[in-house]
Amino acid sequence: MPERSPERIRNIALTGPAGSGKTTLAEALLTAAGVVNGAGSVERGSTISDTTPEEKALQHSITASVMGLEWKDTWIDLIDTPGYADFQGAALSILPAVETVAVVINARVGVDATTRRIMQWAEARGLCRLIIVNQIDTAPSGLAILLEEIRAAFGPQCLPLNLPASSAERVSDCFFAPDGEADFSSVAETHEMLVDQVVELDEELMALYLEQGEELNPEQLHEPFEAALRDGHLVPVCFTSAITGAGVSELLDIFSRLMPNPLEGNPSPFLRQDAEGTREYQALPDPDAHVLAHVVKIEHDPFLGKMAVFRVHQGTVTRDTRLFAGDARKPFRVGNLFRLQGRQHLDVSRCGPGEICALAKVDEVTFDTVLHDSHDEDHIHLRPVELPAPVFGLAIQAMRHGDEQKLWEALAKMVEEDPGLRVEQDSATQETVLRGLGELHLRMALERLNQRYRVEVETSPPSIAYRETITGVAEGHCRHKKQTGGAGQFGEVFLRVEPLPRGAGFEFMDTIRGGVIPGSLLPAVEKGVRQAMASGAIAGYPLQDVRVTVHDGKTHPVDSKEIAFVIAGRKAFLDAVHKAGPIVLEPMAELVVEAPGNAMGDITADLSASRGRIQDTRSMSDQISIQAVVPLAEIADYPNRLNAMTGGSGTYTLQFSHYEPAPENVQRQLMQDYRPHKEEEA
Repeated sequence: MPERSPERIRNIALTGPAGSGKTTLAEALLTAAGVVNGAGSVERGSTISDTTPEEKALQHSITASVMGLEWKDTWIDLIDTPGYADFQGAALSILPAVETVAVVINARVGVDATTRRIMQWAEARGLCRLIIVNQIDTAPSGLAILLEEIRAAFGPQCLPLNLPASSAERVSDCFFAPDGEADFSSVAETHEMLVDQVVELDEELMALYLEQGEELNPEQLHEPFEAALRDGHLVPVCFTSAITGAGVSELLDIFSRLMPNPLEGNPSPFLRQDAEGTREYQALPDPDAHVLAHVVKIEHDPFLGKMAVFRVHQGTVTRDTRLFAGDARKPFRVGNLFRLQGRQHLDVSRCGPGEICALAKVDEVTFDTVLHDSHDEDHIHLRPVELPAPVFGLAIQAMRHGDEQKLWEALAKMVEEDPGLRVEQDSATQETVLRGLGELHLRMALERLNQRYRVEVETSPPSIAYRETITGVAEGHCRHKKQTGGAGQFGEVFLRVEPLPRGAGFEFMDTIRGGVIPGSLLPAVEKGVRQAMASGAIAGYPLQDVRVTVHDGKTHPVDSKEIAFVIAGRKAFLDAVHKAGPIVLEPMAELVVEAPGNAMGDITADLSASRGRIQDTRSMSDQISIQAVVPLAEIADYPNRLNAMTGGSGTYTLQFSHYEPAPENVQRQLMQDYRPHKEEEA
């Protein structure tokens, strides 16, 4: 049997914007639970979670870190996540391991764009949400206003479980024993609001409470409280200060007594594929069932090799357990099994439902893999995690000749570790492009390449990732015939192209009748079409959102070979594309800027000059938030421009939004630049 039953486990992710104090709060919680004798310091680089050289230099988390503590017979796994928008890939990718997302807010800053995005993501994923207002000692007079701001942003279901008291030196409980005093509002009235909100989901309790006036104790309220968390009908708010310790032990009580265990949280969104299609599959937190676990993080340890951090949803993993990774048909044996305490690896003999552990030396496993011990489960997977698309890029090449292989191996490891990174090989420009979520993200990646993998690279701005598509329907034809003295080449293809909705990708169909093109040669036609799509037709950029239908053709009994139909398919496709109104698409990004209110005019004017479209503006006390859609080509130097407009006090987040037609002058220039390139190739 597992060492811990699911009822005794709480999995909680500390999320929120940079500067909210998540790492310092984690240290305070570990200290209060007796895991460490004294809290580490972010400034001194002595915390349990921020241990890499990059994190110590930046004094901010870059990767997610798992830590455990025991509080009143409950085991709590805390996950400290990065706050910078540049590292949101690492933060969001590990959240499927938890039941509760605790969003930490800086009391002085309040609700910002990162807070809103995390709350929306957690709600969409069906995770229970908890808001922690940290650093209450720094802004005691503004906490009442902040609570109203939270409720305005996320709804009236945001209700405090405790309230600051004595000018934020301590907190007063509003749920378990509501008999104290608070700096603002009334503890008794807040308790009544909480109970009213919770009993709405339990008709029997509502009758006892409203009709008979019976006082309800926390034990009676536990089940409806959990139901309210699962439904988003209640989002608790807690006040604390990691520095002074106000509300820290109370927060641990809330974690252990009120937050859901693996049996109470919403089921993980597993999907199962079989002959009947794809349908939902609910994992059972049963230690005796077959194993079903999910890999949420990959690390490359210099001593342990490739390590996979995973959450067990069903069954029990022990040493020597034979597991399958996803659809793989060959099992691997579990050798080393660990529990994580930051960068420290603690040996364990087994890992049961709800527990978060790690495997070492597992080359077969990748991020988002489902681990299982039964061939019957090889088509079960989790609904993919929706991560922000990396839109910032740098073209990179090894500085020293002969380091190319070393560079590719290092990049492969980095991309495995960080789902927010991506490496692209641009066939048109022959560039290797490292893409990330921001300038800081890429800078940290380059430092890692240099310090950890000893690879020096040269960088340059990459070409913009334009795309091509078509606007109409057209027919294409090619008769490829080549005679070289011996056996020749012959292939004839008739096809039709038509546009698909933006973002649909590519579809290849055939309506061949009578076997005019044998089925064995149709893959060759598709290969030729895909070659043409990859290299572009009018400006040298990949084509997308196109359906190709092959409907006729001819063969020769001797000369029809695969290569002939590859060439015929490629040329027929290009023939059709040139008749179908081809256009160039440019990538658009969603930009959210937060800055002092007096910079609003300069920022909006700059966005308009950059062909940006402002979608929304919000005022937050003396700050403003501007949301816009901007062409990616226009914001390569945006960090410098924003710093100049705001005196260095403006921040922004950027994520890919969609593709749309580029302006005519941009399209003309791109096509003119491509023609000399094509003539040189010819």
